[in-house]
Amino acid sequence: MSSAPCVVGIDFGTDSVRSIVVDATTGRALGTSVKYYPRWAKGSYCDPVANRFRQHPLDYLESMEASLLEALAEAGADVPSRVRGIAVDTTGSTPVLADRAGRPLALTPRFAENPNAMFVLWKDHTAIAEAERLTELARTWGGVDYTKYVGGIYSSEWFWAKTMHLLATDSAVAEAAVTVVEHCDWIPAVLTGTTDLTRFKRSRCAAGHKALWHAEFGGYPSDAFLAQLHPRLPALKQTFGTETFTSDKPFGTLSAEWARKLGLSPDTVVAVGAFDAHLGAVGGGIGQHRLLKVMGTSTCDIVVSGTKNEPETLIAGICGQVDGSVIPGLIGYEAGQSAFGDVYAWFKSLLSWPLNAILPTLSGISDETKSDVAARIAEKLIPALDEGAQALKSDETAVLALDWLNGRRTPNANQRLTGALTGLSLGTDAPRIYRSLVEATAFGSRAIVECFRAQGTRIDSAIAIGGVAKKSRFVMQTLADVLNLEVTVAAGDQPVALGAAMFAATAAGIYPDVEQAQRAMSSGTESVYRPDRERAKHYDRLYDEYSALGSFVEGRLGREKVAT
Repeated sequence: MSSAPCVVGIDFGTDSVRSIVVDATTGRALGTSVKYYPRWAKGSYCDPVANRFRQHPLDYLESMEASLLEALAEAGADVPSRVRGIAVDTTGSTPVLADRAGRPLALTPRFAENPNAMFVLWKDHTAIAEAERLTELARTWGGVDYTKYVGGIYSSEWFWAKTMHLLATDSAVAEAAVTVVEHCDWIPAVLTGTTDLTRFKRSRCAAGHKALWHAEFGGYPSDAFLAQLHPRLPALKQTFGTETFTSDKPFGTLSAEWARKLGLSPDTVVAVGAFDAHLGAVGGGIGQHRLLKVMGTSTCDIVVSGTKNEPETLIAGICGQVDGSVIPGLIGYEAGQSAFGDVYAWFKSLLSWPLNAILPTLSGISDETKSDVAARIAEKLIPALDEGAQALKSDETAVLALDWLNGRRTPNANQRLTGALTGLSLGTDAPRIYRSLVEATAFGSRAIVECFRAQGTRIDSAIAIGGVAKKSRFVMQTLADVLNLEVTVAAGDQPVALGAAMFAATAAGIYPDVEQAQRAMSSGTESVYRPDRERAKHYDRLYDEYSALGSFVEGRLGREKVAT
């Protein structure tokens, strides 16, 4: 039996939570488990038409416990006694209104079925108007521009806009709320049994990127600024304190209750939480001048830069820059696309319409056969589109698309924007449209790279992690060609959870800093995509057309907004 110390990384994604038990000396996974959120899977508390996406805190608690127990059991009977640390990452910004103990209001009987008392998932866009109000006020109120470190534009996906929307639309929930808690701050509080808000260690990553915290401001935006947005905001802010913490620091140790549930020592260190992309960047092998792309339903693009003695450079149009949000001591820059894999999923759903609307109505076919046929076609649809699109020459389709099907996150967040297709003809088929969508998502990625480079940030290569990076060689090669950069895909099935485990090992004192944990525990590289020179030249020209189409669509939507 090994005596090597072990750590646990817990990664809360959009649909599920995954736990990984890791040998802290090598990074080798000893046990893993993925559990899906049962209420979320049923579509409970959500209204996609209204862009409302809420998650019940019980989904998180139940799925986390089941996942942790399964991963620990798989790791082996001797492993729990060797676990030294736990770290958590979550989606974000995913805040919830909570009571004076930091308990989400949905965990109280009065609000158990109220979506406004639940976590507001990152992709909830019900707060577009509130985000626009905050951006406008920051520019015009006569004081400091609190959006200067988040790219100059506040997003509906972020903390204050979502809080404002909840307070404005549900008076009962607003009256009951004492504080607002990010998902990544709540889980460490749960695991450590912390119910005193003054002992909550708020994530530097979450507060800086989404809640406008910065050392220059002495913490969060001033009461005078927040009061103009909603009169309740200053009181809520007072419960946050002014200090934030990087994820290499301990939040506390495991409570007696959770130690008993999991069979772990109550001395197990629980690290300060953070967002999935930022810890995943470390797990994926980020370093200076390397863009890390977390490629799933959306993307989160991470860059680290600077030194302790180097002045911070403001980058306009991105999703924030925060000292220590990725690697302590470096500035972490965040950008991203509001839809990436979701663009392909939308097209798959569009093509699958007959399977859902017509196939079930056909007579002479058993229900079992119908279900089997639908499932088999759905499973093969994207791989077949990949194959068909890849067979086309790069200049064989005139179709051009915009990737803004869920709005635009970067550059310059605008959730009112929509996607577009142009160049359609009677000869346009599904593979040609699919290829244009893949190219559009790659062009969206290039726009982010161009945004950074235009403002002095050097990017020499890219690293990809996430489901899309593993599933489609066609998408990845197109990305490399469009970016004209070498793109490596990190090895390992759970790079985000592994990143969390690296922070757990640092917080527990196994390593003195995150960089040493990263070097020791890295899973390495799985594959490398190098750009084709001729295709890269072709995409240089097509990117200009994509940019022109984007300008046209954005200008048209802007004129329509003014007219209404």
